Amino acid sequence: MAESVMTLAYDNGVNLFDTAEVYASGRAETTLGNILKKKEWRRSSYVVTTKIYWGGHAETERGLSRKHIIEGLRGSLARLQLEYVDIVFANRSDLSTPMEEVVRAMTFVIGQGMAMYWGTSRWNAVEIMEAYSIARQFNLVPPVCEQAEYHYFQREKVELHLPELYHKIGVGAMTWSPLACGMLTGKYNNGVPQGSRAAMKGYAWLKERLCSDEGKQQLSKVKELHLLADRLNCTSAQLAIAWCLRSQGVSSVLLGASNTDQLLENLNSIRVLSQLTPPFITEIDSLLGNKPKKPKKEARC
Repeated sequence: MAESVMTLAYDNGVNLFDTAEVYASGRAETTLGNILKKKEWRRSSYVVTTKIYWGGHAETERGLSRKHIIEGLRGSLARLQLEYVDIVFANRSDLSTPMEEVVRAMTFVIGQGMAMYWGTSRWNAVEIMEAYSIARQFNLVPPVCEQAEYHYFQREKVELHLPELYHKIGVGAMTWSPLACGMLTGKYNNGVPQGSRAAMKGYAWLKERLCSDEGKQQLSKVKELHLLADRLNCTSAQLAIAWCLRSQGVSSVLLGASNTDQLLENLNSIRVLSQLTPPFITEIDSLLGNKPKKPKKEARC
């Protein structure tokens, strides 16, 4: 199934495959590497990214120390059967490691040809700016991209904070969870279905979220968004993904399809993008009622 999904993606123009050392305890990287080796696609025709932080159970196998960044990336490359990844991401910030050490380690792995670039994941704007400032101060390599959660109900970081960084230092946004763990497709409107993956894996946090007052309000809005999708003759998932793609600050949207039918549906969100006119986006914003507002600047003498 993984090979079928990847082949369908590649044949339809998807050129970026994202993974992490922590996914399935490294097996995700191994599976990805085996498929890439079997398909024999030109290495220059696709991008592979991985994330470093949670590498193992030992204290020295996690975090963003120089030791783990170098050893963790070497382990990822071995599992991927690649000479390099295009982007290595710091998969959350590490308060126990000095920022200069992180930036120097990332610069080192890039200098060694183990990665082309480095980026951040789930870092805040202050942390990204600190890494950039240190890189400029010591002539090191700054981060180029931030992986951030982005969907109808998670907007402030991508729409308010990251655009400022993009214009100042050129950091782009690669967003994940466009369907909010499946919540925006409408399949949880009546609770977690029996036999679903969420039910079988016992996602207690999802059930708790759906039963909360905020969750109930969001589900109510999801039902209204479904009606908007019907007007565009598309699915709720396609509208949600197209809504993410329409944001000027978003470089790419990461999809998490588990089968070819789901992926094909998600890829067809591209055709919905042209239908998202300014009035339609305004209608969505009015329904959601959570469009981030830039703080007013105070006048100073």
